[in-house]
Amino acid sequence: MIFSALARLRAVALTTFLLLSFSHARDESLFTSSVTYCEPPETLLVQQFDVAYIAKNQSVSFNIIAASVEADVNVTANLLLNFYGMKPVNLTVDLCSILGGALCPLPMYNFNGSDSLSLPESFSSQVPGIAFKIPDLEAFAQLTLTEVGTGDIKACVQATLSNGWSTHQRAVEWSVGVVALVALLLALWQSRSPNALGPYRLLDLMSLYQIIAASALWNLNYPSVYRSFALNFAWALTLFSSPTSEVQQAINNMRALTGGNLPNSTSSSAVGFVNRKLSPFNSDAAVSLNGQSLSSDIFLSGVNNLMTARTQPLQGVRQLSAAAGEVQTVTEASANVLQAGLPIYVNSINIAAANAFMTVFICTLILLAIVGFLVAFGYSCLWIINRRQMLREDLRPWLTYSFSPYVKAWSLRLAMIMLSPILIFSMYQWTLKDSWLSTLFSVVAFIGVIVCVCYPALSIFRLVRRSGPPALYTNAEVTGPTVPLYWQYRSQRYYFSAVLLAGTFLRALFITAARSSGIAQVILTLLVELAILAGLLILKPHKTRGADVFSTYLAIVRLVCTGLMFAFVENFGVQAIPRVAIGIIAAVIFSIAVLVVTFNLVLHSGIEQFWKKEQCSSRPSSRQESADTMLEKGSPVHTQFDAASVYGRATNPTPDRNIPLDPSIIKPYSPNTPTSIDYASTRDRDSASTNLGTVLPRRWSFTPLHTPTDSSALDHISYSHSSTILSTTPEENTIVPGHK
Repeated sequence: MIFSALARLRAVALTTFLLLSFSHARDESLFTSSVTYCEPPETLLVQQFDVAYIAKNQSVSFNIIAASVEADVNVTANLLLNFYGMKPVNLTVDLCSILGGALCPLPMYNFNGSDSLSLPESFSSQVPGIAFKIPDLEAFAQLTLTEVGTGDIKACVQATLSNGWSTHQRAVEWSVGVVALVALLLALWQSRSPNALGPYRLLDLMSLYQIIAASALWNLNYPSVYRSFALNFAWALTLFSSPTSEVQQAINNMRALTGGNLPNSTSSSAVGFVNRKLSPFNSDAAVSLNGQSLSSDIFLSGVNNLMTARTQPLQGVRQLSAAAGEVQTVTEASANVLQAGLPIYVNSINIAAANAFMTVFICTLILLAIVGFLVAFGYSCLWIINRRQMLREDLRPWLTYSFSPYVKAWSLRLAMIMLSPILIFSMYQWTLKDSWLSTLFSVVAFIGVIVCVCYPALSIFRLVRRSGPPALYTNAEVTGPTVPLYWQYRSQRYYFSAVLLAGTFLRALFITAARSSGIAQVILTLLVELAILAGLLILKPHKTRGADVFSTYLAIVRLVCTGLMFAFVENFGVQAIPRVAIGIIAAVIFSIAVLVVTFNLVLHSGIEQFWKKEQCSSRPSSRQESADTMLEKGSPVHTQFDAASVYGRATNPTPDRNIPLDPSIIKPYSPNTPTSIDYASTRDRDSASTNLGTVLPRRWSFTPLHTPTDSSALDHISYSHSSTILSTTPEENTIVPGHK
């Protein structure tokens, strides 16, 4: 078994290294991921602007579709490359000084072409090698046309760059989703017993997923790498969407009919709409004109090639016009710019900020419909079983009685899982003042989830006030439906779930109520996490030390990662590269926590039962072998003394601890000892005493089907407890209860 596990580990490691080698073998390149106007266009209209830099051959590939619509315009061109806030390339070209003045003034015609330019070694050396390997690259190229003499900007185009690597991966989404699904199935099976830890670990796992996703909703300047990492857990907040989602189009239409006036969801990338002060732009000014001059001979051959360019696009250059449609104008003053926090997060998965709650609401309704179908199916099966008497008579009432508390308990768990997303997006919907129907649904959802969680909690507090905390663990009417709230805690700390629920509510409140101040969100959330950690350390609410250690570890992870978010406060002005490093550290800490919770789920999944069964399967043979050996000796004394060790303890075993014995009772056996016993004195004796060593009268012995020889032998060598004796025959070598 051990060797097979090691073989599987070697196979996994080999596969991982092979995948890493294949990924490293991919050509290093940079290409455009979004194109927007950084100023309203006047002279140059761009329909498509694709640029790809291939490091292998140090070349740049262009695919441009543009049109000049204004006559007699003399312009200079400025090319700016921003890489994590740095500007390694900032070049200015006077178009009147190249091609013999062919581009001065700018001719009026449509330009549709593509070609490749070989760049000099001096240019390629300015591009760091890490730019091709770091995930979620924060870089953009900007082309600005400025009129000579007046300095007016005639055109400004920005194209964000990507290297193809990202921490937001579909495989990661599916992996964490499969872990949650397996945990759900195990919890459904184990929840037959309130002592099973599977259902509670499911709540811990979903809470961790939701906290990771919600940590990217604050008004902070997150590095792109951390925001993309948090997008892997967006489904835990019931944010399901796709670029071609018909649900989003239906929500857009509903909002338009009910007073909605905010921007709708689009299938285009949200990167180009991010506020220019935030990642991935990291620029205080949208336009930079202070560039160094560029020798015209570098671009002469390239411009000549572009003037005679092929009309077919190059292979490998990303096509943006078909997917993105018309190029949008995005400035700091425009209404479509995405601010930090929740707007950027939800738009990154093609959900408009105004559509966020309705997306959660519709996904919740679908989930409730699935749960309702399963519950109806279960009750139908119970009805058929009772109708046709398909089970034993003693099982049918038990199954019918236990199914209803089982459904109620899982309804409470579902409400606890949905509490965080509904609170966050319901309260956020109230701040938008958009669609009255969406606002109405948000109020209904908010009240519904609060009632589903608080009503069982109130019933618990009423019972405790009337009968005390121990009643929670003995009253069957309360134990069934409300065990998710208190059963994992000690009776003195039954209320600790209220602390965690209050923390969930406060986190959601800070995301929405303090959305204008990122530092306030971080400080308030940090205080909440600190209070929860202090409660765990002081109260130690769980029944076992291991559970306390596990919960404390998760609280420390939340506290540390919340503290790291201070580096993303925009007012602190932390540079882009340190912010990226801190974002990667926070993502790694959360990833390790996910692995720890997954490992804990495996440990409490019942897998140890296989080990126990394997051990138990080997015990009967050894016991039988010991029994056979003792029988071969032919000594009845050996048989009596070792029978308990061979066949197990009695039904009413002696205590594991040592019990003080009464010296007045324990006396050596003597043939002259009278057989009569003062039964009154034995009845008054303390329960902790014993009559070990005394001889019971013959009429107390009960040895069925004994031969006269066996019975006689038993009477002379019997070794008995106060309530049990052993027979000596091999067939009856068992512990038999005595009779008074």
